[in-house]
Amino acid sequence: MCGVHRMKNVVVVGAGHAGVELVASLRENGFAGRIDLLSDEPDLPYQRPPLSKEYIKKPTSAPLLRPAQFYADNDVRLHAGIAATAIERDARRLLLSDGSSLIYDHLVLATGARNRLLGLPGIDRPQVYQMRTLADVRRIIAGLSGWKHVTIIGGGFIGLEAAGLLSTMCVKVALIELAPRLMQRSVSPTVSRWFLDYHRANGVEFHMERHVTSIEETSSGVKVSLSDGIGIATDAVVMAAGVIPNTELASDAGLHTDNGIVVDSSLSTADAAISALGDCASYPNVFAGGRARLESVQNATDQARFLAVRLCGRAGSYSAFPWFWSIQGAARLQIAGLGEAGLTEIVRGDTASGKFSVFLFDGDRLRAVESVNSVADHMASRRLLAIPQECRLTPDQARDATCNLKDLVSPVHQAA
Repeated sequence: MCGVHRMKNVVVVGAGHAGVELVASLRENGFAGRIDLLSDEPDLPYQRPPLSKEYIKKPTSAPLLRPAQFYADNDVRLHAGIAATAIERDARRLLLSDGSSLIYDHLVLATGARNRLLGLPGIDRPQVYQMRTLADVRRIIAGLSGWKHVTIIGGGFIGLEAAGLLSTMCVKVALIELAPRLMQRSVSPTVSRWFLDYHRANGVEFHMERHVTSIEETSSGVKVSLSDGIGIATDAVVMAAGVIPNTELASDAGLHTDNGIVVDSSLSTADAAISALGDCASYPNVFAGGRARLESVQNATDQARFLAVRLCGRAGSYSAFPWFWSIQGAARLQIAGLGEAGLTEIVRGDTASGKFSVFLFDGDRLRAVESVNSVADHMASRRLLAIPQECRLTPDQARDATCNLKDLVSPVHQAA
């Protein structure tokens, strides 16, 4: 049974991966009190990763996180299409967009993030699309049949996933990236170069170290003007210039925010009755050596499971190992750990074959592994890196393709 008997109800703001996994985990851990789950979208809670991948190609049904019956079976009160507007901390009351309110014993902020919108002339044109919500993607699907050329703003994961998908659908793609390389904040230069070459070979046209100055409507679509004077005639523009954490609800309530809602190692804010998790939370990350805000399904899911256990009376510190993935056309990128600029790159495998991994070392310490179309390397690397002090892989072993990575995983983690 759940260890907290005095906690009668939990209110969760946000019904993405973190929020839905939290309510499921609370019930699995024996919490018998009332659970209210708020979503500011009208649809049943859904998965975001497929939206920039296979869902656009085959939009048969929404990729739900849980079937509708789950909420009834687990006595979860889902408030769809209702937003939280303010927190009255002294009264432990949450005000809602429909004029009602909810009293909480514990409030969990899983408010996620939203697209970063550039302040550009013409950004509000109907030919400009976002790729974040189910409504955004439905709008793309509705217009897609008339597109022969699309311009994508942003060379991060989402922009490249969209480029990889559209290029398989006979749509010409131009991609604009302000940085000198793709996915600059997330991957090594070797992986950046490989994906640039991969997408170029599939027909994507890149404009690196450029920014958009305006978007103008024309008789046949829109013209996207760049900082170097080039104009791109295109049917549609897809915004993929990163995201901003949704922290306003917390900051308006006097909670500390700094690139996310600031929480401690137990995912609690300075107010003991309020926690935060997922894309919106800035937390102490033992693998980063400081604060981090991670945008990944793994992080959202693991934090939700941890928080459910904590709310049921079992204290602890969140320390789950971070990993990520991105599917871009036929290429799969998987990342174990957290890299940073300046690390030594050791390539295992042949980049020309399209199946390789980049091992990132800080001296003799392995910090992260980026695997392209190499699932075995990724799985072994996750186990190697999960407990840094036990990682025995040396730079020479990483270079040696005959060295079996699985043999270096501690027996405790062989079956993990």
